[in-house]
Amino acid sequence: MSLFDTRVPAVLLRIDRNPFHHGTLGAVRSLGRAGVDVHVVADSTKSPVRASRFVTALHTPPEPGASPAEIAAVLRRVAARLARPAVLIPMDDAGAVAVGRLRAELAPAYLLPDPSDARPEAVADKAELARVCAALDLPHPVTLVPDSPAEAASVAWRLGLPVVAKWSRPWLLPPGSGLRSTVLLRSAREARELFARSGEAGSRLLLQEFLPPGADRDWFFHGYADRTGALRVGGTGLKQRSWPRGAGLTAVGLWRPNARVRELAERLTGELGYRGILDLDFRRRGDTGRYHLLDFNPRPGAQFRLFTDTAGLDVVRAQHLDLTHRPLPLGAPRPGRVFVVENYAPTRLPRPAPGGRELAWYAADDRAPGRAMWGLWSRHVAGRVWARVRRAGGSGGRTRPPARVVRQAPAPRTEESVGDERAGSR
Repeated sequence: MSLFDTRVPAVLLRIDRNPFHHGTLGAVRSLGRAGVDVHVVADSTKSPVRASRFVTALHTPPEPGASPAEIAAVLRRVAARLARPAVLIPMDDAGAVAVGRLRAELAPAYLLPDPSDARPEAVADKAELARVCAALDLPHPVTLVPDSPAEAASVAWRLGLPVVAKWSRPWLLPPGSGLRSTVLLRSAREARELFARSGEAGSRLLLQEFLPPGADRDWFFHGYADRTGALRVGGTGLKQRSWPRGAGLTAVGLWRPNARVRELAERLTGELGYRGILDLDFRRRGDTGRYHLLDFNPRPGAQFRLFTDTAGLDVVRAQHLDLTHRPLPLGAPRPGRVFVVENYAPTRLPRPAPGGRELAWYAADDRAPGRAMWGLWSRHVAGRVWARVRRAGGSGGRTRPPARVVRQAPAPRTEESVGDERAGSR
C-alpha cells in the first residue's frame, strides 16, 4: 500500500518564465514517482519539463505581473478540471505570494499549509525580511532603503563599495526590462542610476552591505514546517559552485551538517510560526564567523532534491503527506550527497561522489527532459554568443548565426486533451 493518498493530485504553480527551472522538474519527478498525479501550471512551451513522463497535464499559467484576481481565476479553472481537492505547491516567489494572499479563496479547492503571521509576502519581501531579522536579533547584512537618487549614492559610500543592490519585491520586475533582482554596484553613480529606475521596477531599491564570498561561506537550509510547526526533512547544504559565479543559484551543492545554520533556521521559523516549505540562504562572514541570513524563500529551492533521506522523503513529498494527513516515514539523513546542475557545472560530472549524486536534469527513469535540456541549452548559448558578436560589431550584421541542431522532445498531453488519463507509465 502506498504511503501517499494518490487520490489527491498535486498542482505545481510557477509564474516565472524561466525554461531552465530544474526545481519544477524535481517536484514533478518526486511526486510522480510516488504515484501522485502532477499538474503543472507554468509556461512549459520551451521547457524540458514538458518532456517528463511524470507530467499528468500542462495548464496555461497566469501572465507575468498578473493580478491576484487573474491568478485566482487560472487556479479556479484548473481546480474545476480536477474536480477534487489538490495539494498546491508554488515553485517561485510570485506564486507563493499570490497563494498566500488568496488562501481563503483557494482553500475549498486546494490543500494548503495552515495560515500564520509569517505570510509568504512578509518573508519574501527583502525590506520586510531585514526588519524581521532586526526584531529577532538574527544576523543580517546592514540594509538601508534610500529615498532619492542622491541618497542612494550617499548610502553606497556609507556602506562601503562594492555594495549589493536588491529590489524589495523582485517578483514584480517587468519581463524584458533588463533589471535583475540582485546586482553588485561598484560606484555611487551606479547606485544613483539604478534608483532612477525604481518606478519601472515596481518596488523599493535596497542597498545592502556586501559580504565577500569565499570557501565554506555560502550555505542554505531547506525544510518543511508541518501542521504543528515542527521542521521536518531537509537539511543544511554548502554551495560549492554558483551560477553566475559568486552570487547566483546553486550549480553544485553538498549536503553537509551545520548545527549553527540549523539552529538559526529553527529559531526563525519557530519565532515566526511559519508553516510550509522554506529555502533559506546564509553567508558566513569571514571576519566574525557569524552566519547572516540573506534570503527567505517561501517555496522549494531549486536544489531541494539534494535533501532526500533514506525513506525517499523530500520537502514536496512531506507537504503532500502532511496535508493529506498521512504519517511521514522516518528516514535517516544522507550527508555527503551532491547536487549538480549539468548545464551550469558540466566539469563536475566526471568527479566521484561517494555520498551519492543527484542530477538536476538527467534521470535513468525519465531521460527525455535531459535530452531536451541539452538541445535547448545549446540553442540558448549560441544565441547569447551571436548577440554578443553583433553588439561588438564583429559581424557587421551580415554573418549568419551558427547552425544549431536541436532535438525535439516529446510533449505530454495538455489540459485540452489529457482527459482523465495519466501521461506516461510509472
